[in-house]
Amino acid sequence: MQKIEMTIDGMMCGMCEAHIKDAIRKKIPEAKKLTADHTTREASFLLDEPMPLGMVKHDLNSAFKDIGYKLLDVSESEVQKKKGLFGFHR
Repeated sequence: MQKIEMTIDGMMCGMCEAHIKDAIRKKIPEAKKLTADHTTREASFLLDEPMPLGMVKHDLNSAFKDIGYKLLDVSESEVQKKKGLFGFHR
């Protein structure tokens, strides 16, 4: 799993958080577990299948610009998928 974290300029309230999440969902439908926090100006989401960071940046830049926000920074990290309660091997 790939975790994408970003800093966004222009988020001021809870409604801004909703706009950011909607923009991400529209541009990157594969995004899961979206979070956005206007107090830290950060948002994040997970992807099951990794995407090149350059492609993610391009998609997010255009999505946010269209609704009046500015993407300041994007980073990625690898996240291990958690096993379920009975996901162990004997």
